[in-house]
Amino acid sequence: MDCSFIAKSGKKTFGLDQFYNGNHNRVEKGLFHFNASFTALNIAKLDAHRQQLSQKPFVFSMASVKRRALNDHLLDTFISRLGLSPTLIKSHPNYQNLRDYGVIAA
Repeated sequence: MDCSFIAKSGKKTFGLDQFYNGNHNRVEKGLFHFNASFTALNIAKLDAHRQQLSQKPFVFSMASVKRRALNDHLLDTFISRLGLSPTLIKSHPNYQNLRDYGVIAA
């Protein structure tokens, strides 16, 4: 399978273009990376689809998923390091705004 089309497409590829180097001996390792990347992308898309609460058309952005995961990690770090109550903080009305900080608006 020739995966050189990925590098030529000019789109963001979620790391899918990193394995291709033209060496036929490395195709198996490259295809594993290709399949693993698509699996991660599809799992993220499925998770985002399940979390959608509104009736708007479904819009997916991997950059938004990554940003929200970073925000969740950062907020959890602040909560634990400052000795705050996670239940109290996460139930605050503005907590969702902090989680969505920097997320691409659809």
